[in-house]
Amino acid sequence: MSSLKAATVSNRIVKRKRKRINSDIEGQVLSDGDARTGSLSPADAGRAGVDRDNSKDGAPGEAVPGSASSSRQKKKPATGLQAAECLIEWPPRFIELEKTHRALNLVFTFCSTRKHLATTFEAIRSTVESHTKRELVPQDVAAIVAIRPDSAFFGYVDEVMLQTDIKGAERDMTFKSGRSRHITVQGPAPDASVGGLTGMDDLASRHPDDLPPSGNEVLFFEFIDGDLKRQVQSRKSGQTVNPSRRLRDEDLKMPVYSQTQMTTLIEKRNQKFHNAVTAFINRCVEQKLDPDLALSQEAEAFIPVPSDPVSDTSRPELSVIPQSIPKERKSIPDIIQELKGSSWYTGQIVPDGHRVFDAQDPVYGELDFLLSQNMVNALYNAKNITQFYAHQTEAINSLHAGDHVVVSTSTSSGKSLIYQLPVLHALENDSQTRAMYIFPTKALAQDQKRSLKDMLGYLPDLENVLVETFDGDTPMHMRNEIRDEARIIFTNPDMLHITILPQEDRWRTFLKNLRYVVVDELHYYNGLMGSHVAFIMRRLRRICAAIGNRHVKFISCSATVANPQDHFKTIFGIDKVHLVDFDGSPSGRKEFLCWNTPFRDPGDPSSGRGSALAECARLFCQLILRGVRVIAFCRVRKQCEELVTAARSELESLGRSECMARVMGYRGGYTPQDRRRIESEMFEGKLLGIIATTALELGVDIGTLDCVITLGFPYTIANLRQQSGRAGRRNKDSLSILVGDCFPSDQHYMQNPDELFTKPNCQLQVDLNNMLVLEGHVQCAAFEMPIRPAEDIHYFTPDLAKLSEERLVRDDLGYYHCHDRFRPSPAKFVAIRDTEEDHFAIVDISHGQNVVLEELEASRAFFTLYDGAIFLHQGSSYLVRDFQPDRKIARVEKVKVEWTTQQRDFTDIDPVECEAVRKIPGSLSRAFHGSICITQNVFGYFKVDKRRRILDAVEVNNPPIIRYSKGMWLDVPKRALDILVDRRLHVGGAIHAAEHAVMSLMPNFVISMPGDVRTECKIASQEFAQKETTRKRPARLTFYDAKGGVNGSGISNKAFEFVDMLLVQAVERVQHCHCELGCPECVCSEFCKHANEVMSKAGSSVILKCLLNMEIDVDALPMGPEESSPVGVETVVLAKPVPIRGRHLVDGVDKVEVKDECEPQGGAKN
Repeated sequence: MSSLKAATVSNRIVKRKRKRINSDIEGQVLSDGDARTGSLSPADAGRAGVDRDNSKDGAPGEAVPGSASSSRQKKKPATGLQAAECLIEWPPRFIELEKTHRALNLVFTFCSTRKHLATTFEAIRSTVESHTKRELVPQDVAAIVAIRPDSAFFGYVDEVMLQTDIKGAERDMTFKSGRSRHITVQGPAPDASVGGLTGMDDLASRHPDDLPPSGNEVLFFEFIDGDLKRQVQSRKSGQTVNPSRRLRDEDLKMPVYSQTQMTTLIEKRNQKFHNAVTAFINRCVEQKLDPDLALSQEAEAFIPVPSDPVSDTSRPELSVIPQSIPKERKSIPDIIQELKGSSWYTGQIVPDGHRVFDAQDPVYGELDFLLSQNMVNALYNAKNITQFYAHQTEAINSLHAGDHVVVSTSTSSGKSLIYQLPVLHALENDSQTRAMYIFPTKALAQDQKRSLKDMLGYLPDLENVLVETFDGDTPMHMRNEIRDEARIIFTNPDMLHITILPQEDRWRTFLKNLRYVVVDELHYYNGLMGSHVAFIMRRLRRICAAIGNRHVKFISCSATVANPQDHFKTIFGIDKVHLVDFDGSPSGRKEFLCWNTPFRDPGDPSSGRGSALAECARLFCQLILRGVRVIAFCRVRKQCEELVTAARSELESLGRSECMARVMGYRGGYTPQDRRRIESEMFEGKLLGIIATTALELGVDIGTLDCVITLGFPYTIANLRQQSGRAGRRNKDSLSILVGDCFPSDQHYMQNPDELFTKPNCQLQVDLNNMLVLEGHVQCAAFEMPIRPAEDIHYFTPDLAKLSEERLVRDDLGYYHCHDRFRPSPAKFVAIRDTEEDHFAIVDISHGQNVVLEELEASRAFFTLYDGAIFLHQGSSYLVRDFQPDRKIARVEKVKVEWTTQQRDFTDIDPVECEAVRKIPGSLSRAFHGSICITQNVFGYFKVDKRRRILDAVEVNNPPIIRYSKGMWLDVPKRALDILVDRRLHVGGAIHAAEHAVMSLMPNFVISMPGDVRTECKIASQEFAQKETTRKRPARLTFYDAKGGVNGSGISNKAFEFVDMLLVQAVERVQHCHCELGCPECVCSEFCKHANEVMSKAGSSVILKCLLNMEIDVDALPMGPEESSPVGVETVVLAKPVPIRGRHLVDGVDKVEVKDECEPQGGAKN
């Protein structure tokens, strides 16, 4: 429970009108002595710019509510809230309570701007009494909270946790010059950087699990219904104005607040309380109750009681949580009804956002051949199977007949049996049979290996068959035995590409006896990743055929997609395949909820949406405490850790701390041992809930799951459906919930939930003509076995002969070999996904230990690790004590703090060398393609509390991260900039919106997935400043390959060929969309990492039309400034030409003269 108040950090686009503040700002600063002692004098509050209330009968200028004169003097509130009509005159006690509320509101709002002042009851008591002229007692405050329970917190908190922020703030001040106005780099010694729990501890001086040194509790009060919005002081006028950037050019000073802003918040809160009192009295009148007596009874629940940590001072629940977790949960409809009956439910389920899908009965089938009695017994003992579903028998019969098979049915439909039974049946008949199971993730491979071993345990003749995993975690000393002795191996495409195929001579016995190749989760191999896997499968088929094995059968399973059969043919290069898409498995009743995060004040949309993460944590805990086994999916790792922390905190606040250890996170970065342990504990039912990233989106069996919660729209509807399918894996009724965040894409689907259920499944696409990918795998194939174009043409491309002649080395016999520049390991030059070799070790030094918590990829390290950062691991906070980038190590110590850190960074995407120029027909504009430099800088961080309020701003000096890729760009014409400036439209937002519009259409021309091509997403803190800055961004639309290293993936190069058509379609999309400010259908991107914060739909149309030399009706354009545009000095400037190497014109395209030599593709080493 933080004692500090400061600016709110939110990714939500805040639309506000610009205002000119003409009034002088009165003094608002307490003396250092007052701040340190935590005391507040009446005069201090008076200096906040709000008049003290010294009247006896009500607020200044306002008559007593309910009196005759009140109706005559009633005015429309400045806040925009309408005053409610009371049925009777207010009783005297309520009039006094309103006076007390006004005084509390005034004093608290003033204290909220004081960094070192905790609003304890004793600290504010005397000041409030001086305003009300009567004694302030806890019963009065409890009555105020009872009237508006969601607006305030009043209870006992640990004094040490209040001191954490206060002492930390005081300590930070000692690192600053007494006369300097700047916050300097963090403190001089790592040992004093934060100081453990209280800010004064030494390095590793206290065990993190020890109890705080003091158990004293203090009575604490705070309003929780709204925060002051950060403002800054104008350099020119000295006035306090709205910021245009997030502290970027404010010299890292803490926020300041204007008199007008504070007054508005106070008046708004007062009016809401006035309306709440009126509603309470009217309710009592309608129910024929005495208002005084009813209030006294309700207020009893809000009178704070010290010491007992499990006491709940919140409003009594209308729907009570069970005292212990039930072994058998209630039905999903009953649980939903309980949630809707809870006191905190305010209509979060959006209209038309509750869908019910009826249960489906099983459809059974028969096999065309007989199984052995041992196999029948094993199926029953291991899986309790006595009958096969219709889709299982259809697939198994086709395999037995010699066909390749692809199965596309719903999640948890029993697809794994389809590729387990034929392999075991073949092993019964021939002990030399080999099988290879290929899974996209290690977790999925481990899960399926466990399932298959269970079956083998019940087969007497096969119980000693070696079944092992062969992946990056396999110890080196075990690999030879697995290669020579294993009959079934579980691996992934990476190991097949890097190890197995290049060493085909060592794997020859295995490959010669290979009977079945299983590729599960076929839908995962889409876009660029799909292109790589397609050539890997062709290389496998080529080697098997060369050593005499032409009877390998491929089995593949996929989630429900639009084109499973065509996708199978593309991936494997096989024309004849049997498709099984009828689902005979039973499914329980499924319910889906679109659950929107409520506004901070449910009755006031202008208060803004609350924290989606906090809402998800509450929902998560409410479900698991009712016996519902839940998995929550998050979009990114940090969000996963924050949700684990929030869920455990929520359990503790509910008095169920014994359940905290039964909630775990699961994400990338954890050690293999930790991942296996978490999977096992979830499968065995030891965990109540798990919070994961997409690492668990695929079909890992972690036992029966009753509910899936998705925090925020997961980028695509296909992802959402895949995640939702994880619930109900054992045919019971299940629940899926999409929790809407504040982002435009989330709110689009909250307002249009029907699209989530009616949009068709996406088609999977793979580009086999991507020359960068093709050449890389041809080099690999030539290394594995010399290429003969006439024989190998059907594995790769019709142009194989030409490619071999140009890129490979021909011997005297006519065979083509790998080019020397790719040797000795060509596969290492072809990265099939964004994996990294460089990792940073995060070492826990708490209590004198020295244990590696996890390993972090180098690309993430500088955004996560810096001296003073809070690193989250399994919901626990670790302070980065010592970060050594050169040694790739970060030492962290476990701490208990009420805040976390949020890095402040910016990324510049700049072309550095042009390699091709393409004219745009009918226009003087041109498109360019060449080398792109991506520069990422982390220059500081915020300390942020649980409610996303900034507590402090700290500067860091991390070196920039620089990497290179390929991309295309278009310079914005000067004519477009002149129009935008003349109409006062946001230039940065116009560029951002135009980039999104073009990028969203690339899949129409180039086979790619969202995220394969990226752009420089704009945020206010990058594009605008309070003063002139040397960091000017060029007016340019830039797109670059996110994968493939320095040579890119080839996708942007293909898009470059269709740039004129891309621009035409982008103009049409923007013009024909009926939204006003932009939506996911035109210029907003679901993948924008800055949540479409800066966007100008009208401006994007200007840029796109100017690039095409189209007519623009300037008078029809809106006149800015736009509501969502920040105010400041524009930093976008006219783009300068990029250097071009020697070039020549071919068919209207300026081409760079590229030397005819073979260069390795950027891969794993880049």
